[in-house]
Amino acid sequence: MDEFQDTNNIQYAWVRLLAGDTGKVMIVGDDDQSIYGWRGAQVENIQRFLNDFPGAQTIRLEQNYRSTSNILSAANALIENNNGRLGKKLWTDGVDGEPISLYCAFNELDEARFVVNRIKTWQDNGGALAQCAILYRSNAQSRVLEEALLQASMPYRIYGGMRFFERQEIKDALSYLRLIANRNDDAAFERVVNTPTRGIGDRTLDVVRQTSRDRQLTLWQACRELLQEKALAGRAASALQRFMELIDALAQETADMPLHVQTDRVIKDSGLRTMYEQEKGEKGQTRIENLEELVTATRQFSYNDEDEDLMPLQAFLSHAALEAGEGQADTWQDAVQLMTLHSAKGLEFPQVFIVGMEEGMFPSQMSLDEGGRLEEERRLAYVGVTRAMQKLTLTYAETRRLYGKEVYHRPSRFIGELPEECVEEVRLRATVSRPVSHQRMGTPLAENDTGYKLGQRVRHAKFGEGTIVNLEGSGEHSRLQVAFQGQGIKWLVAAYAKLETV
Repeated sequence: MDEFQDTNNIQYAWVRLLAGDTGKVMIVGDDDQSIYGWRGAQVENIQRFLNDFPGAQTIRLEQNYRSTSNILSAANALIENNNGRLGKKLWTDGVDGEPISLYCAFNELDEARFVVNRIKTWQDNGGALAQCAILYRSNAQSRVLEEALLQASMPYRIYGGMRFFERQEIKDALSYLRLIANRNDDAAFERVVNTPTRGIGDRTLDVVRQTSRDRQLTLWQACRELLQEKALAGRAASALQRFMELIDALAQETADMPLHVQTDRVIKDSGLRTMYEQEKGEKGQTRIENLEELVTATRQFSYNDEDEDLMPLQAFLSHAALEAGEGQADTWQDAVQLMTLHSAKGLEFPQVFIVGMEEGMFPSQMSLDEGGRLEEERRLAYVGVTRAMQKLTLTYAETRRLYGKEVYHRPSRFIGELPEECVEEVRLRATVSRPVSHQRMGTPLAENDTGYKLGQRVRHAKFGEGTIVNLEGSGEHSRLQVAFQGQGIKWLVAAYAKLETV
């Protein structure tokens, strides 16, 4: 039996029954790759097998033909922090390979740009896009990466999943926003009129559709007339009336709100958030994270009212429609691979990026809050590291707008568990610097004679708020590089910038 580390209690019982009294049974498994505890897998089954079949012979397959020696050394050191392992040490007679690259981004946008630029360099040097994989802990992290890849005109494919704007919960939320912006959007009406369920049955909707066709009205207009004519049954009419009042109220009450506040309000008041919170397991949590990431997307959306003859909501909906319309790369097309760390199990790539290596993201906050889950997160990190054949890059951000809020996370403990000699830190305006350790990541940021320092939040009269990401020169020649929200990265002369600290 293969993949024995992923068996649950019932499957283990079946193995015992199949073996019978003969004890003739062979299992293949890797306790260091048991990452499905959230769906019932019991890593302890491997140890149970050894206890139940005391004469069993253990054969360790430790020679690795995939990864470089440096990557394997890092993986070995990482997983050794787990307890109760059977114990193995991967090795290869291949090359040592490059050190693992570690990049500290100032935010998630910089992180995405860095990864895309690295992939572009790989491509320029003759590498294929399909040889590059970007791995992340949560599906919601894909949005910023997708946007960066689209801006770079770089084809990509999400392995085992859908693009951000194609996901069910995102389509639901966008449909509410579309209906608020335009009551005559029939497709949006159809999607949300009974999502969440509100007692509007198929028979009622068939009457609405038939009325719409017969009178050449939109579905919204047909509902209005049917309600005025009292042509619907009492309960159905009441449910439909409440839905239309909800949409009208949301439109009126959120009209003057900032786009991200409006989006958050619609997600909550429509009942979408409550509906998905009631969905059990990891899937429900993922849907909530995606909805919160949609709020982040609206907050980061760059809208120029001088250039667009649209309201902010309409402009964002147009932007979302364009991104959703791009579509994933065809199966035959050379494309970057995006996937969750769970989806990456069993795959391998010459170049791998693991993004979001921060406490609360990876390891996830849930694993930190619930006892016994941290070791599974570490096994997941081990799986991610061992997907890399030649080049491995880990990234984390000093600040990240996550699920609609700006958060400041410490670097992941998993980074600190890697041997210093295996890791080299990538710096802005430099290629590679000295090896970095988890303990040194809190060192003070650089400062020049202007009084500004890296990572400082500032406000510019024209460009708005941003973060200082680079400093150069001194005196009257001092320049600052600032990453502004929605305006990109700008170089400013310190003496004339007139920046306010935030």
